[in-house]
Amino acid sequence: MPILVGKSAPAFNANAVVNGEVVNDFSLTRYLDKKHVVFFFYPKDFTFVCPSELHAFQAALPEFESRNTAVVACSTDTEQSHWGWLQVPKEHGGIKGVTYPIVADTNKTISSAYGVLAGELIAGARPGDPFTATGDLIAYRGLFLIDQKGIVRHQLVNDLPLGRNIDEALRMVDSLQFFEKHGEVCPANWSRGKKGMKATNAGVAEYLAKSA
Repeated sequence: MPILVGKSAPAFNANAVVNGEVVNDFSLTRYLDKKHVVFFFYPKDFTFVCPSELHAFQAALPEFESRNTAVVACSTDTEQSHWGWLQVPKEHGGIKGVTYPIVADTNKTISSAYGVLAGELIAGARPGDPFTATGDLIAYRGLFLIDQKGIVRHQLVNDLPLGRNIDEALRMVDSLQFFEKHGEVCPANWSRGKKGMKATNAGVAEYLAKSA
């Protein structure tokens, strides 16, 4: 699994569902020099932990937007599957009401590029044979914080049964934006409104002395 932090986020063009409408050639490049991006993967439509996460991101969407940060989801399902799930009410296990983009990684190329594809592709024994797979070719619960220059600044990957904490995703956005604005680093358990630390010997000494 590659470490993408400090590198350009892998580029892609794919179909997606945006605010209930299917769009072609969706790309994260639309946010370059405009917004930070929280790009997250989930395993499957019409499953269990996944809708809780998608609704949690939707509930927090005003908080992300207030930080000039876009939220984009992705799974290996088709755009038709995404659209169908969006028609199902929340009380029936669906994701109706989710408005941020949901990318269709039908060919598994996006999740593979981001290093979150579960299962393994195995080439056929003879040239030209189709690829087969061991395990389900679905995405782990990967999350990537991408800055306005398209650089990955944070990544987190959970196994399939482990849902994410959306407050922590917001905290990481706050941390990155605090560093970008003030040039100070964010110590352990830092949260919005707290003081940062100067990245010097004197800075850490001063911080630790005050927090003792």
